[in-house]
Amino acid sequence: MTETTQQLTAVVTGAASIRGIGRATARRLASDGWAVAIVDLDGDAAAAAAAELAEEFGVPALGLGADVTDEASVDAAVSRIEAELPPVGGLANIAGITSPVPFFETTLAEWNRVMAINATGTYLTTKRVAAGMVARGYGRIVNMSSVSAQRGGGVFGKVPYSAAKAAILGFTRALARELGPTGVTVNAVTPGVVDTDIRVGATNPELEAKLAADVPLGRQGTPQDIAALFAFLLSHDAGYITGATYDINGGSHIN
Repeated sequence: MTETTQQLTAVVTGAASIRGIGRATARRLASDGWAVAIVDLDGDAAAAAAAELAEEFGVPALGLGADVTDEASVDAAVSRIEAELPPVGGLANIAGITSPVPFFETTLAEWNRVMAINATGTYLTTKRVAAGMVARGYGRIVNMSSVSAQRGGGVFGKVPYSAAKAAILGFTRALARELGPTGVTVNAVTPGVVDTDIRVGATNPELEAKLAADVPLGRQGTPQDIAALFAFLLSHDAGYITGATYDINGGSHIN
């Protein structure tokens, strides 16, 4: 997993939802031998998920409630992780929300909410976690963007979501340049349509079928598909990759 024999901790945000990418990523990382810290707005669900990983994979795991848009909340969560788990070597910024609202129906409150959870949350969590990585001279940071940032929407999320996810791409590239000399890599993942609960309440079977039909591989992605890519980019083997954007969309958007 790393260039040392010391176990490291991977912090995964937004990993409490049972059918989410974050949960699948936390599970994959635990199976790979990482200690895992789950950070989610739902603290009880995060704690339950961490307990499940510890029991199944025999790794140290901690689940904490935190609001990624609040600096003090993020600081408190990471402080506990640093005190109770092995050194943090990986960060998966997965917490996020979508927004299918047409542009002229959006409000400033909706814009701010989507930007805060997706972009500001990534900024605050990264800033707090990366300080320790830089001090130790090792770290892997992987940020969740979206194909919507590349296509200008056209999947499910519209303007606020696409803008927030595009901000994450710029953040990733600039931070990769700045942290490269310290031994910390920073990359982004841009999934296409994935079968998770993020669209619950705002979709229907006909729309879900159309989303799958628009993918050359003929299906939506699974959380496990995306988790495998996160696991690779967080691994020691990805040590010469930084500032990259990894498309994983079944061919729905080909650069």
